[in-house]
Amino acid sequence: MNPLSIIEKYYDTQSNVYQILIKHSRSVADKASAIAKTHPERKWDMKFIEEAAMLHDIGVMFCYAPDIDCHGTYEYICHGYLGADLLRKEGYPRHALVCERHTGTGITLKMIEDRKLPLPHRDFLPISPEEQLICFADKFFSKTKLDKEKNIRKIRESLSKYGEDTVIRFDDWCKLFL
Repeated sequence: MNPLSIIEKYYDTQSNVYQILIKHSRSVADKASAIAKTHPERKWDMKFIEEAAMLHDIGVMFCYAPDIDCHGTYEYICHGYLGADLLRKEGYPRHALVCERHTGTGITLKMIEDRKLPLPHRDFLPISPEEQLICFADKFFSKTKLDKEKNIRKIRESLSKYGEDTVIRFDDWCKLFL
């Protein structure tokens, strides 16, 4: 599987959003791979980490986020499950799980209900070690400041608005991965 071929099937390679998506995804893939290499005892699926990290945000094109040149009709929070639907149609159900579970540190059904989020009513929490690692690596990079890696303090601060459980999951990953 070639993640770039899949992305290029849906994105104009000359578009600004394509450039943003590729740069962001490359940063996430590199960070996830680097962390995985420091923990060889976990026997990571390195090929999957590379592929899934490159594809984790493929659903942004469906969302309205003009800052990153996305002019779809869905709210940005929907990009995960929309990307997952696309990857399932492409025949990659395992990669689809990364798409739908990478937002924040995952989204619980309770969060969806309490905040009336426009998401299907189910848990979207990363489960496998690879899903968790990619979700963790994604927190270090935004799509609006592509050349800047966030520090842990900034990430915790940003996550805190989503509740204590979100920060606790991130802190647990810091202990596990760093």
